[in-house]
Amino acid sequence: MLIFISVALRAITRPTRAHIDMTLFFGALAFVILASRIAALTGTTATPWLTALEIAVLLAMPYVLLRLVDDFTQVRALVVRAAELGLAGGIVATYATVATQTTAATLPTPVTLYIVLYFFVVSVYCAIAFIRASHHSKGVTKRRMEAISLGSIFLGTDLLIAGLTPLTPLEDRAVFEALAQLLGLGSAVAFYLGFAPPPILRRAWQEPELRSFLARAASLPRLPATLDIVRELERGASNSTGTSARIGLWQDDTSKLRFWDDDGTTVDLEPGKHFAGRAFELQRPIFSTNPIRENPDGADGYRMRSVGAVLAAPITAGERRLGVLTLSAQRPPIFAVSDIELAGLLADQAAVVLESRALIDHAARVRAREEATRLKEDFLSAAAHDLKTPLTTVVAQAEFLERRATREPNAPADLAGIQRVVRESKRLAGLVGDLLDATRLEQGKLVGEREPVDLATLAQEVCAHGAGDETCAVEVSAPVVGVYDRRRLEQLFQNLIENARKYSPERTPIKIKVWQENGEAQIAVEDSGIGIPAADLPRIFERFSRASNVDDRRFHGMGLGLYICRGIVEEHGGRIWVESEVGKGSTFHVALPIAVGRRLN
Repeated sequence: MLIFISVALRAITRPTRAHIDMTLFFGALAFVILASRIAALTGTTATPWLTALEIAVLLAMPYVLLRLVDDFTQVRALVVRAAELGLAGGIVATYATVATQTTAATLPTPVTLYIVLYFFVVSVYCAIAFIRASHHSKGVTKRRMEAISLGSIFLGTDLLIAGLTPLTPLEDRAVFEALAQLLGLGSAVAFYLGFAPPPILRRAWQEPELRSFLARAASLPRLPATLDIVRELERGASNSTGTSARIGLWQDDTSKLRFWDDDGTTVDLEPGKHFAGRAFELQRPIFSTNPIRENPDGADGYRMRSVGAVLAAPITAGERRLGVLTLSAQRPPIFAVSDIELAGLLADQAAVVLESRALIDHAARVRAREEATRLKEDFLSAAAHDLKTPLTTVVAQAEFLERRATREPNAPADLAGIQRVVRESKRLAGLVGDLLDATRLEQGKLVGEREPVDLATLAQEVCAHGAGDETCAVEVSAPVVGVYDRRRLEQLFQNLIENARKYSPERTPIKIKVWQENGEAQIAVEDSGIGIPAADLPRIFERFSRASNVDDRRFHGMGLGLYICRGIVEEHGGRIWVESEVGKGSTFHVALPIAVGRRLN
């Protein structure tokens, strides 16, 4: 009776179909209970017409329950028509039985079994429908469907026991009657908690998912992409409300809201159109229990997605409009009045997350600009320093030769001076070449045409042509042939050998080893130089990077040699790394795939 009064008051304040069906359902229970209690208190026997009315009301309960199933999910029209025919048949059979009686009598067994069977079948169907709905639901909606499913099972079992009780021995009827009353009370409570849960219970059901969502919110701004953040926000909102959630973000370049579908495609929406656009434009939540009628432009989409109710809330950070959160459900009763406030809370949390991501992106752009500025300054400093030294030598030596030729036209040529000009010019050309190679590497165009190359022979040739002494030794066990860009592999050996010479004492041996292992060509260049500090190893192959123990006044270079080496190796599909210890030297390792195939451009 209390549940009926509570539901009836709600139907008066919000006269929706679902609330009216709830009132009819609990009203039928209340009527039967009230009639039986009045008869018990007065000691009177029900008249035939009152008996028929009570049975008719009882038969109407599973049908109203089926209507409630249709309020929360979808029931096929054929099932509804069958339930209506069953209800009509039961009422006609009951009336035909009691109409000719002057006093109340027990219904014939076939009629009783028909009523019990009808009640049981429809109740079980409703229970199965709500169980299936709970499997496709989440959050608070899932818990509501589970409660209603339990109530349907209790009610069907209760009526089955009540119908079979008259057929049981007298000494066992008291137990069955007590069990039926407990099941009846349990079904009423379960239905109430499912159909019209009190706000405090609804919040308790929402709390676990909401807490989980808020706990994850702090880490969402650092996800790899904004779309990943949107997906997590949608998942959290969906779990918290038990509905389907979508988020649209405002695009400054197109002045539209952009939604992302599950397949990655995007849909752009103008402000003011559909519920999402109107909520964004008006900056207030919009709730519709009949979106097809209230938004005819989107009717086809609502029918396709089986949307029967929509709630849209703007996502705003201060004066900045970020987007909109939309929640949709198959039927309006899935929502409650408190969901409007909850949607606003979720939208506010989404605004905090998205604004934090915007700040992180802005900070990243600032750091990127600062890093670009630093690299530019490093480049200009290194280029100015390393280009200035050979250029100064070339200019000074050329001016000296010019003055000498002017004063003494017949004097013999200064061979040492000319050689100095040639040497420094080559050094200058090498530095410019490194800069050009670094540019090609940034564009992914460093490695060109490939051909079969014997790395062992190539290492010996580079070592012999560039050493000028016997400090460079190559250890080879067998030919190692692969398909590579020969010119770039020669440059790789030259850079590694020159790097080893530069940071090692004069006449110190440089060991080069070439071999094949696990289907890869392995190269190792070992020196006994100054070594590399452990803290510098992770960035030693970066552009313009040099070890912290390098004296720029003693060891010239722009920090591009190893960077170019890494580019050559990686564009060949290989890898490069270094093992080093300060004061004891370094060993640079290269692993290249051995592939025999067509020539590549």
